[in-house]
Amino acid sequence: MADHNSNNPKNTNEVSDPGRRSFVKNTGIAVGGVAGGALLGGLFSNRSKNDSNTNSTAGKGSDKEKRYEEARMYFTRLADFAILEQAVERIFPEDDNGPGAIELGVPYYIDKQLAGPYGSNVGDYRQGPFIGPKVAAADSSLDRGQIFINGLRAMDAESQKRFDTNFAKATEDQQIEIMTDFADDKVAVKGISSKGFFSLLRSTTLEGAYCDPLYGGNRDMKGWKMKEYPGAISSYAHMIEEDEFVKMDQVSLTDYQPK
Repeated sequence: MADHNSNNPKNTNEVSDPGRRSFVKNTGIAVGGVAGGALLGGLFSNRSKNDSNTNSTAGKGSDKEKRYEEARMYFTRLADFAILEQAVERIFPEDDNGPGAIELGVPYYIDKQLAGPYGSNVGDYRQGPFIGPKVAAADSSLDRGQIFINGLRAMDAESQKRFDTNFAKATEDQQIEIMTDFADDKVAVKGISSKGFFSLLRSTTLEGAYCDPLYGGNRDMKGWKMKEYPGAISSYAHMIEEDEFVKMDQVSLTDYQPK
């Protein structure tokens, strides 16, 4: 079980880099390198006919089969996890191509990553001095878990200030407005720039959508199925000379483990 002290990050006096970058440009880099066409048409677009958010799993019952492995390990506050759910769904929304981040289990992937060595930056050089503007996560004195807590709560505070409602209950357009300003570095976040937090949030969202299910994301390999990516194939030798595209069933690393 993770040490949850990181859910109460210390305040810092570090100043964010005032530089700004187009949100669309930022997102396009990640899409081109990681997500491909499945994300291009859907990123930050509205999915519902109305502006209400009804796809959150936090604190809600479900008619679907209960997944006992999907339990919060790092986020001790349900409110923080609800913000995370809505944020990742705005980055990777459900559309005609397939499921969105929530259905793919991305929030739980991030939760499990933050509960482990990744969240506390184990193995990273963590000694100061920490001087100058903290643009990226690697430049901050906070570990990744603390950055997520600070960033998500800053998004919620911004929603309360602008729209007098929690981020998780805000409309999709309102959520997108806030997240766009985070990507453009227009919002103050303790210990890191809002742009740096958004970059970390975006990269972990894409990881959760396309990772091997072994790591807690890409539920039922649906992320791979959208892209017709076969997964952990041990060899392509038997089809390397094929002229036509060969569609294969998806294979996870788990399939190689004896049972």
